[in-house]
Amino acid sequence: MDIRVVLAFIASFITVLVVTPLVMKIAIKIGAIDKPNVRKVHQKVMPTLGGLAIFIGVAVGYFASGLYENKMTGIIAGALIIIITGMLDDFMELSAKVKLLVQTAAAIIVVSTGMTIEFLNIPFLSVIDLGLWAYPVTVLWIVGITNAINLIDGLDGLAAGISAIIIGTIAVMAGLLGKSLILSLAVILLASTLAFLFYNFHPAKIFMGDTGALFLGYSISILSLLGLYKSVTLFSFVVPIIILGVPIFDTLCAIIRRIVNKKPISAPDKSHLHHRLMAIGLSHRKTVLVIYAFGTLFSISAVIFESTTLWGSLLILLALILIADLIAETVGLVSENHRPLLKFYKKVFGKQ
Repeated sequence: MDIRVVLAFIASFITVLVVTPLVMKIAIKIGAIDKPNVRKVHQKVMPTLGGLAIFIGVAVGYFASGLYENKMTGIIAGALIIIITGMLDDFMELSAKVKLLVQTAAAIIVVSTGMTIEFLNIPFLSVIDLGLWAYPVTVLWIVGITNAINLIDGLDGLAAGISAIIIGTIAVMAGLLGKSLILSLAVILLASTLAFLFYNFHPAKIFMGDTGALFLGYSISILSLLGLYKSVTLFSFVVPIIILGVPIFDTLCAIIRRIVNKKPISAPDKSHLHHRLMAIGLSHRKTVLVIYAFGTLFSISAVIFESTTLWGSLLILLALILIADLIAETVGLVSENHRPLLKFYKKVFGKQ
């Protein structure tokens, strides 16, 4: 690993440790706070804007690592738009439609630079040339992952920890395959996120807010996009989906849940994975650690998936789908009555 990348990790880590207390004071002073309500778990007013500290750490690492020598205008412009949007939302609460429009605009800027998913390398099938579909697919990819991270930001340290697991996995795969740009970006993001966890893990002193959740989601979407980009293909299309297993799983269940309950897809609720785990009796800290373990399972599976045989890959996919479904049914992630697999098991084996 380049010594500059190591120094960038240290610089980013220390920067976030130093600036986060300052960001906490600024957040309280300008009223960027998160108040308790019926959907939220915390019971007291909390400073938000923590994502600003993460962003500052990434910016310091960006210059320390020499990444500024690479042409990344579109990615940086998109990141700045996302950060400003997140800060405005933490301060005055923007509507979901406004945030979606801004995220789409940021994604279009990235796509306009020519960075698109032009081919889908799908294991067991073939390589699919997307043609003109490359543009909407890439925009949807960026916007979807950005929001998926935001949706799991419901407990102290949850979004930051899951993001760190995802980013760390991408860093390992990039390092093994010699993809220096992806590795450098991932290492800087990982350092900033881990440092922020010192203040954000339960009991949290500050929340990352939409500033952090949207920025981390956007950054992860870009990292995975770079891994799929035609000139630096890092992995097949299935691998980033596995790595992003937890946020994608929770998002899909939320969409299904709202459709089943005949509610708008964008309607907020208190039935996400972390809510349901706490509802069955797990403590705040244990809930976060269980979801960390779930995320780690997906990450390890992704690394193995990329290097195993055809049958090994199939077994991994089937096992992950089965585990995810059993978790969803056990905790009632879709609804208390939507448990087809468990009902089938009880019917076949006569279990009560």
